Amino acid sequence: MLLTKKNGSINAAGRSPFVHSLQRGLSQALPTMDRRGFLRRSGLGVGVGIAASSLALVKKAQAVEGRAPAIGQGKIEVKRTVCTHCSVGCAIDAVVENGVWVRQEPVFDSPLNLGAHCAKGAAIREHGHGEFRLRYPMKLVNGKYQRISWDQAYDEIAAKMLELRKASGPDSVYWIGSSKHSNEQSYLMRKFVSLWGSNNCDHQARICHSTTVAGVANTWGYGAMTNSYNDMQNSKCALYIGSNAAEAHPVSMLHMLHAKERGTKMIVCDPRFTRTAAKADHYIRFRSGTDIPVLFGILYHIFKNGWEDKKYINDRVYGMDEVKADVMAKWTPDKVFEASGVPEEQIYKAAEMMAKNRPSTIVWCMGQTQHSIGNAMVRASCILQLALGNVGVSGGGANIFRGHDNVQGATDIGPNPDSLPGYYGIPEGSWRHFAKVWGVDYDWIKGRFASPAMMSKPGITVSRWIDGVLEKNELIDQDPNLRAVVYWGHAPNSQSRGLEMKRAMDKLDLLVVIDPYPSATAAMAAMPGKPEDLNPNRAVYLLPAATQFETSGSVTASNRSIQWREKVIEPLWESRSDQMIMHQLAEKLGFGKELSKNFKMQKVKGMDEPMPEEILREVNRSVWTIGYTGQSPERLKAHMRNMGAFDVKTLKAKGNVKDAQTGYDLTGDYFGLPWPCFGTPELKHPGSPNLYDTSKHVMDGGGNFRANFGVERNGKNLLAEDGSASLGADIQTGYPEFDHVLLKKLGWWDELTDAEKAAAEGKNWKTDSSGGIIRVAMKNHGCHVFGNAKARAVVWNFPDGVPQHREPIYSTRPDLVAKYPTHDDKKAFWRLPTLYKTLQQKNLTDKVHEKFPLILSSGRLTEYEGGGDETRSNPWLAELQQEAFVEINPKAAAERGIRNGDRVWLMTPTGARLNVQALVTERVGPDTCWMPFHFAGRWQGTDMLPYYPSGAAPVVRGEAVNTATTYGYDSVTMMQETKTTICNVEKVTA
Repeated sequence: MLLTKKNGSINAAGRSPFVHSLQRGLSQALPTMDRRGFLRRSGLGVGVGIAASSLALVKKAQAVEGRAPAIGQGKIEVKRTVCTHCSVGCAIDAVVENGVWVRQEPVFDSPLNLGAHCAKGAAIREHGHGEFRLRYPMKLVNGKYQRISWDQAYDEIAAKMLELRKASGPDSVYWIGSSKHSNEQSYLMRKFVSLWGSNNCDHQARICHSTTVAGVANTWGYGAMTNSYNDMQNSKCALYIGSNAAEAHPVSMLHMLHAKERGTKMIVCDPRFTRTAAKADHYIRFRSGTDIPVLFGILYHIFKNGWEDKKYINDRVYGMDEVKADVMAKWTPDKVFEASGVPEEQIYKAAEMMAKNRPSTIVWCMGQTQHSIGNAMVRASCILQLALGNVGVSGGGANIFRGHDNVQGATDIGPNPDSLPGYYGIPEGSWRHFAKVWGVDYDWIKGRFASPAMMSKPGITVSRWIDGVLEKNELIDQDPNLRAVVYWGHAPNSQSRGLEMKRAMDKLDLLVVIDPYPSATAAMAAMPGKPEDLNPNRAVYLLPAATQFETSGSVTASNRSIQWREKVIEPLWESRSDQMIMHQLAEKLGFGKELSKNFKMQKVKGMDEPMPEEILREVNRSVWTIGYTGQSPERLKAHMRNMGAFDVKTLKAKGNVKDAQTGYDLTGDYFGLPWPCFGTPELKHPGSPNLYDTSKHVMDGGGNFRANFGVERNGKNLLAEDGSASLGADIQTGYPEFDHVLLKKLGWWDELTDAEKAAAEGKNWKTDSSGGIIRVAMKNHGCHVFGNAKARAVVWNFPDGVPQHREPIYSTRPDLVAKYPTHDDKKAFWRLPTLYKTLQQKNLTDKVHEKFPLILSSGRLTEYEGGGDETRSNPWLAELQQEAFVEINPKAAAERGIRNGDRVWLMTPTGARLNVQALVTERVGPDTCWMPFHFAGRWQGTDMLPYYPSGAAPVVRGEAVNTATTYGYDSVTMMQETKTTICNVEKVTA
């Protein structure tokens, strides 16, 4: 961390005003306070007492020494909620007095955070005050934001959208959702965009873990973390690659540190020596973008020494022989060293540690996913674990740490451009399934789209909406270019190619920003651009959304556990919840009845708002594919009230447990009912703590690999071998997924009730609205409804069936580009042309690597989250990190005359020039620079403060690294390449 105090932030005594006031208060109080008095004054005694009792307990306000009592008959309430930052899922007890959020405490009974907070979580109460929030609807008029009413905003936005729809069709509007939305809001937004008549929607997961979802799902069935943070306490070795958990997911490290106390070995592979690396038993520094050489170099030694799990591979894995042949031929130690810079002894040591300390787990994050070959890197990690037999076992698995608090849930059931909720895809059968759930005529929905063909065509990804505006119309696989964009809880500075994004924003007819904080989008939109880019008829609106503390709903942690947030306070100022805005905007656009017909309404500030519980029940009735059906609101709320009942390693309820408030029996449940939680809530499936675990019965969270890729390929069996079924299954060999035909062939059809038969006829388990097929297969016969197959080490439907290393489009190594070239260009891929080899070759011809010889990567800080407008608007966090900076190695710095603390220009081939502070450090190698990506609010040396709405600018502003990042996208998912681009750095001289 680089900390530079700003002028005026330190008083004459050398202390910040906050620390000074705190010390002054303690110095006055402590000499006259005993322990009881301290507890009374601090509120700890009151808060902890309440937290230990009931979520909704209300007590009279107690008079506290030195403070006036509440006026009238005051009350204190404790609301249990969940931190809105990273994906660990830390629970918080918010103490509310007379409607004001006055204190917070970590939930000591939470099996996820164990009573701990990081800096961000500890400062979360600031959301209840929100001094720098967007307070009112606003409109950009003559370069300045002016306050308007909600009615005016709705009327003008709806009129403009309907005008664009009439002129250019529904695909002319692009909808960017949010991984900060609750599950219910995420689901409702995908429904909203569907009823608008488009698949042009997306959210943050595209640019953080879409390569994970695609790579992992196509390997063994589900695109999610297989185990949990907690289960890492059962690991004997953990390999972190592209994950700086100590800063990005600080509380997750509690579980790893507990494991290390019991002898667990820890390996960290990262181009940068991070705080996580500081805890490692073995650290490997490698050249950014060479994850496959490193992982397959480890696999080379595993194969060479016979350390692979041969029986596991034979019984449960397809294609490992093909992978082995490729690895042994291509990734000998000399080739690994040439590509990655890692010597053989370091690779061998990692292989030996993983092989001789099983079960071993692997952890990755965006360091591995944000590459033009991210899908292949992800699959290389999966293959390593399959070779060692580590998947489907406690202490093993792929522990994929997600970023935002609900990026997992938003991915599962939110606004994805190629899928309806639950990864159902967008073929006709999926649309008919959801039309039935929504109670809306299928043909009516189809008529909302530009054409039947567009209904089943994946939309543009959020990573490429810029090109949806700027690309030549004849090259786009939809009739119009994009003319309107709705930023609904998304930070533009988290996306690459910032200079082009500014141009695209200026060309729009309509830009709408819906957010508790106006985000960098507002400032970018108001900042003058090039006159030739500006659309003179462009309209820009800002709508104040409520935070997740001003509504209720569920959120899915990275381990797939789902938690229910209670509403802490009423929405501040004129903010409205996202579900209320969706409902009201849908009414203005003409499909409000269809959107909300299944939901009961509640009154908030005198207005109708769909009840989150009702939205979740609709999810429970529809998302059978991934088991979002068993987690009723009642079950989730009971779990939140009884956190202390769950084991911190296994997440299983300890003993016989009943909820005192409702009498609900939690016995056998896993905390948060981690998906898949199959069947109806009445089936009482306990959730699945570790995916694909054959050592447990399917009704105890056990399972096997999903049969999602057929039964045979090239004469080889794709189903699991004999004896590899889950515990207690009536079928002890491999089998396909269940449908009405298989149930009848097995003679199990008559175990359905008559009502279940009517619903299941002609259906498979994913579209059987009764849940009867699931009940019979799983509860009666112990068989997994999604079948029992082998995981795929070879994914034949991807560009590289066996993962291949390919150099980044912007590489500093032309010699390796010749050996490991990128893909060929693609046409109409996700509706847009995508450049690969053409651009890579142009960079070689132009010798771009000579002008920009340093690799540029980016990542997270402990203090800030995501695009950072939210956390940089929090005074408690803003004080901790006040400057955007670039880390540069002492050798590279010396060659450029740069000293620690100097102002420097960071330049990239895009033409961008970022003015930041230099942190000279050996954390990065001589060939690498690194920047945090949380900053925005400065633009190539200029402060953007004049362009924010008055009073709603973040406390700390700095250059966004993604203003400068270059072109590059994953060949399967359109993940942006932000971890491996190129730059140069020079000292600011004037």
